[in-house]
Amino acid sequence: MKRIGLLGGTFDPPHLAHLLIAEEAMESCALDEVWFMPSYRPPHIQGKTAHTDANDRVEMVRRAIRSNAHFKCSLVEIKRKGLSYTVDTLRELKANEPDNKFYFILGADMVDDLPLWHGIEELRRLTSFIGFRRKGYATGNPAHADVTYIDMPLIDISSSMIRKRLKQGRSCRYLMPDEVIKYIKERRLYED
Repeated sequence: MKRIGLLGGTFDPPHLAHLLIAEEAMESCALDEVWFMPSYRPPHIQGKTAHTDANDRVEMVRRAIRSNAHFKCSLVEIKRKGLSYTVDTLRELKANEPDNKFYFILGADMVDDLPLWHGIEELRRLTSFIGFRRKGYATGNPAHADVTYIDMPLIDISSSMIRKRLKQGRSCRYLMPDEVIKYIKERRLYED
């Protein structure tokens, strides 16, 4: 049985904070692997679409994680298309990988929202959660979910901040892996 961490998101684009979160979760919770799961269309941004095509986001994730043998890119949500509800993803993963134990990785702000998640009763039976502590957020177990809290070095990087810098023609060196920056330049992503 493998212990697998799941890190979902649009990854538009993936950056060093994503990689640091995955590494910290893997080490702190003795995970065998962390699967990055680019979403096709996450429900929490309804009415909006990703800034970048799914194929480009998948390729950026692959390039970002290439140097870590414990990181994988899962296409389960991309292949399913439509809205990406975590409960649907976990159902599918458990059906395909019944012997593995899955841990869904999320920030403290998202832990607080767990009672509002679609299918939370089933979801809490399908997975455990790894929550990153954050100032101003309690470390309880909302919705009676199994949540393990871990500390995260403070690093204030977001995909929206990176997109803004790219549109302004500013450097994103040291914010993203060089391979991702190279891909963005080659494909002329995030340009007006």
